[in-house]
Amino acid sequence: MTFSRKLRAYVALMKPRIIELLLVATVPTMIFAQQGMPDFWLILNTLVGGTLAAGAAGAFNCYIDREEDRVMRRTAKRPLVTGEVTDREALVFAWVVAVVSVVWLTVGVNVLAGALGAAAIFLYAVFYSIVLKRRTAQNIVWGGVAGCMPVLIGWAAVTGGLDWPALVLFLFIFLWTPPHYWPLSMKYADDYSRAGVPMLGAVSSARTVGSQVVLYAWATLVCSLLLVPVGGAGWVYTLTALGSGAWFVWHSHKLHALAVAGRPTDKQAMYVFHGSIAYITFVFLALAVDPFVGGPLL
Repeated sequence: MTFSRKLRAYVALMKPRIIELLLVATVPTMIFAQQGMPDFWLILNTLVGGTLAAGAAGAFNCYIDREEDRVMRRTAKRPLVTGEVTDREALVFAWVVAVVSVVWLTVGVNVLAGALGAAAIFLYAVFYSIVLKRRTAQNIVWGGVAGCMPVLIGWAAVTGGLDWPALVLFLFIFLWTPPHYWPLSMKYADDYSRAGVPMLGAVSSARTVGSQVVLYAWATLVCSLLLVPVGGAGWVYTLTALGSGAWFVWHSHKLHALAVAGRPTDKQAMYVFHGSIAYITFVFLALAVDPFVGGPLL
């Protein structure tokens, strides 16, 4: 195997698509916490450390889930399934990247950021991948806490602490995670059933999943608007959060309506899944722009 192919396999272990999504939240949170542009090197160190922490969590997850991945079509190209990386190589790689990430955040950012990075790895690798994933259909709800950590890391990097606006952003991602992931579990229900993983889409009816997606979509929208009274967000953020949130809620209702009518839901489920990514991206881009345009709405 060539060096470049091996390198690509190690990068794939880190689940770069998930990392991209997590980092979308980090820099805007830092800008909002600063109410301006933070120091370039602080941003860079936070992004590097956060990328490594998320990558380590992803690599641990690939190692822990390797047997399930081998029977699922969705994960058929992961490096441990194809044999491009051995089980031992993956585990060693995950540990090395985890240690480097925590050291990087601690030294290059601050101690709190390092501690939050370590917590994020633990929550995803142990709390979600080992404890929850195979035991409950609510796995992605509580396991999603790990995906909320980048906003806390970004806020802590700038302020050295955690404040109410950071907790609102944390809760926003926490509530967004189920309606983001559950539609995907509807599409790949057979995969999860074959692997013995009780994702909600694999163990409940489309109507039940659709109703849960609607409830969480509404909760996410309401939570996003809490940043106006709690965090002093301005009109750019408010209008974007309201508009994109309403769009996401509408498509969630459409998914539920199809399920209630007994019509095929796969296409709409994937639309909601991909739409949720656009939704969170718009919200955090608005969060980054907001400090530079106008002032607090309230």
